[in-house]
Amino acid sequence: MATLETTATVDIGYRSDGPGRLILDQIADKWSMTVLAFLDRPRRFNEILRHLEGVTHRVLTHTLRRLERSGLVARRVLTASPIRVEYSRTPLGESLREPFGHLYAWTVENLDDIRAHQLAYDERLRGQ
Repeated sequence: MATLETTATVDIGYRSDGPGRLILDQIADKWSMTVLAFLDRPRRFNEILRHLEGVTHRVLTHTLRRLERSGLVARRVLTASPIRVEYSRTPLGESLREPFGHLYAWTVENLDDIRAHQLAYDERLRGQ
């Protein structure tokens, strides 16, 4: 697994036009991470849509297409009547489960501290 030091040497995330910037932007965006987390098993589009509070049909479609294009999600057409589509994580998408788990655990562990910093910052701005 690459470390931040080795990743920086291949310029994956420090330049806006770096080779990995678009990938990092995609997997770290609001809906991609949530969709990948929810795809613990194959799911149909409407099931995903109902589960992700606040996502629109258009945004979910776009997110799933980008994830499929990047090889993180597989789209399978079920030819039963009526035709249905289901989505699942690919092995590449599954490989993000552990790093996402660490990020989620870090977030939960540090949430109170981060929120305290945010509130203190906001108070300083109001006091200016």
